[in-house]
Amino acid sequence: MTKKQRALAAVEALKKEYPQSLCTLDAGNPFELLVATILSAQCTDARVNLITPDLFAAYPSMEALARADIKEVERLIHSCGFYRSKAQYITGTAQALLEKHGGRLPDSIEELTRLPGVGRKTANIIMGDVYGKPAVVADTHLIRITNLLGLVQTKDPYKVEVQLIKLLPPEESNDFCHRCVLHGRAVCIARRPQCSACVMKDFCPSAKLE
Repeated sequence: MTKKQRALAAVEALKKEYPQSLCTLDAGNPFELLVATILSAQCTDARVNLITPDLFAAYPSMEALARADIKEVERLIHSCGFYRSKAQYITGTAQALLEKHGGRLPDSIEELTRLPGVGRKTANIIMGDVYGKPAVVADTHLIRITNLLGLVQTKDPYKVEVQLIKLLPPEESNDFCHRCVLHGRAVCIARRPQCSACVMKDFCPSAKLE
C-alpha cells in the first residue's frame, strides 16, 4: 500500500467512524473562533471552552475586545496559561483586524499569520472552518497519528503540513484533521493507544494487536 493509498484509506475510515467532523472549540462567529484558537496554544480545548463564555460576555464584539482593559482580560483568561502574552495577542489582533482589515478576517495564510499570536495552525483552522478552503491543521494528534500511519516521518508541524497536502484530497483535508483530533482523544491515545479498537488497524503499520 502506497502512502497515498493509506492516506485515502485513513480518510474513509475516520469519516465512517466520525461522520460529524467538528472543531472542538466552541465559537459563535469567525472572530470568536480566532480568539479561541489563539487561547488554545499550550492549553486544552476543554479549558478554553470554559474560559471563552465569560470572556465573550464581557467583550461581546471585536470592537469591545480591541479597547479592553488588558488586566481584566488577563484575569478572565488566567487559567489557560501564558495569559499575559495571550491577552496582548487577542486584543492586538482585534485592533489589527479593525485598523487594517475593516473588521474582517483575512482569507489567506500569509495575511492571517501577520496578526499577533497567529501561527500556521491557527491560520489553517480559519482557512478551513471559516472559508472552507483546503487546510492542514498540524496539531499534536494529527502529527502523532500520521506518523504512526507512516504518512509522514517528522514531528515538525510545517513539514507535516507540507507532506500531508500532497497526500490528502484537498476537499477532505480539513475534516481529516478534525477527525484525527477526535480519534486521538478517544482511541489513538498518546501513551495508551487502543489499537485493537482502531478503525485503521488493518492498514496502520504501527498497530499493535493482541
